[in-house]
Amino acid sequence: MFKKILIANRGEIALRLIRACRELGVPSVAVYSQADTTSLHIQQADESVCIGPPQAAASYLNRHALLSTAEVTDADAIHPGYGFLAENAEFVEMCQSVGLTFIGPTAEHIRLMGDKARAKETMTAAGVPVVPGSDGVVETAREGLALAREIGFPVIVKASAGGGGKGMRRINTEAAFSSAYSAARAEAGAAFGDDRVYVERYIERPRHVEVQIIADRFGNVVHLGERDCSIQRRHQKLLEESPSPAIDETTRTKMTEVAIRAAQSVGYQSAGTVEFIVDKDGSFYFMEMNTRIQVEHPVTEMVTGIDLVKEQIRVAAGLPLSITQKDVCFHGHAIECRVNAEDPIKFTPSPGTITTFIPAGGPWTRVDTAAYAGATVPPYYDSLIAKVIVLGHDRDEAIIKMRRALGEMVIEGVKTTIPLHQRILRTAEFQRGEVYTSFLETVKL
Repeated sequence: MFKKILIANRGEIALRLIRACRELGVPSVAVYSQADTTSLHIQQADESVCIGPPQAAASYLNRHALLSTAEVTDADAIHPGYGFLAENAEFVEMCQSVGLTFIGPTAEHIRLMGDKARAKETMTAAGVPVVPGSDGVVETAREGLALAREIGFPVIVKASAGGGGKGMRRINTEAAFSSAYSAARAEAGAAFGDDRVYVERYIERPRHVEVQIIADRFGNVVHLGERDCSIQRRHQKLLEESPSPAIDETTRTKMTEVAIRAAQSVGYQSAGTVEFIVDKDGSFYFMEMNTRIQVEHPVTEMVTGIDLVKEQIRVAAGLPLSITQKDVCFHGHAIECRVNAEDPIKFTPSPGTITTFIPAGGPWTRVDTAAYAGATVPPYYDSLIAKVIVLGHDRDEAIIKMRRALGEMVIEGVKTTIPLHQRILRTAEFQRGEVYTSFLETVKL
C-alpha cells in the first residue's frame, strides 16, 4: 500500500478520497487554491498545501505545482478524482517520470478511450456493438454526407476528442449537412484543440445507461451493475439511478458481459465506466468509456455495498481485486440527485456564501458534500455542491425517500437545483421510468 497520497482535487470528491485514505490507513495531502482556503477538505486531510491563485489553470491544473507538492510532502501516489487532470495522459506520464503512481488507468488507456473515433474502432474489433456510422474520423463534408445518405438521416456529428456536448451537431437533412459539419469541427477545435469529428446515426429518444467496471493488473475484471444517467441538460447529467428502469434481466446480462469484454480487450486497469446509448427498441450500443471514478459512483456503492474508491486505490497499489464477480450482490434501488449552485430555471451559476446548510438524513440516505454554513461557493469551478443519494427497497420507495430527503435539505445564501429535482421526481413520466436524454426538453415540469 502507498505511504502517502496527494489528492489533486477539491470539493466533495476530495473529501471522499480523503475518507477512503483514512480507512485504508494511508495519510493524505490536500491541495487548495487561494479561493479554497476555508474548504472542508483542507481541514480533513493530514496535510495541506496551497498551490496557486483561484484560477484552475494556475492551481488545480498546474501539473508542475502538483508534482512539486508531492515531492516536498513525500507522497508516492496522486489521486485525481474526477475532472481537472483525471483523464490527462500527459500528467500520467509526468507522474511516472518522477516515480509517482497515478491512481487511475495508464496513459495509453486514457488516450485510446478518450479518442472516441479510435475507441469506436477498437470496440468494433472486439465485437462490441457500436452505433452505425463512420469507422473513424470523417475528413471532409463530402465524405460525411455520403455516409449520412448510406445510414440514413437524422445523423449526428461528434468531436473525436471531446465530450459534454461540445463539437456535436444533429443533422436532419442533406441540405443542412455541410454547414453543420463545419460548425461542429470549428467548435471541436476551439474546445479541445482537435477538430476531428466522426458521424453516427442519431438515435431517437435515447437512454444513457452505463456499466461500472473495475479491473486489476492481473487480468481480473468485475462489473458492478449499471446506472441510468438519462436525465441530462445539455449532455450534463443531473440525476442517476441504479438499476436502470429500462433494462430487463436479459439485456442487463448482455450489457454487463459486453462491458467486461470491452475492458478486457484493451487490458484495462482501474475503475472505469463503459457507457451505452439505448435505443427505443432496447438495442444498446457502445458510446464511450470514462477512464476515471465517476461523479455518480455512490449509487453503485449503495446497491452493492462495495467501496469503489478504496478498491481503486488497492488496484493502483498493485494489489489484486478483493472481490470476484460472485461476491457482487445487488440490493434495492438507489437514486442520486446532483445539487448544483445554479438558478433552477435559468441554470446560471449562483456563487456566493452559504448562510444555512442543513443536509438530509435518515435511514439509507447519504449526502456527499464539502459544504457547510459559512462556506464559499467560488465562481471559478464546477457548481456542484452536494450529491444526495438514497437507497430504497425498490424504485418506488427510492423516489419517496429522495422526495423526503430533498424536502428536508436546507441550503440558503445561494440558489440551488433542488427545486428542479423535486419537479422531476413529481412527474408521471419519471415515476413510470420513462426517462430519456431529451427528458427536460420534452416533459412539462
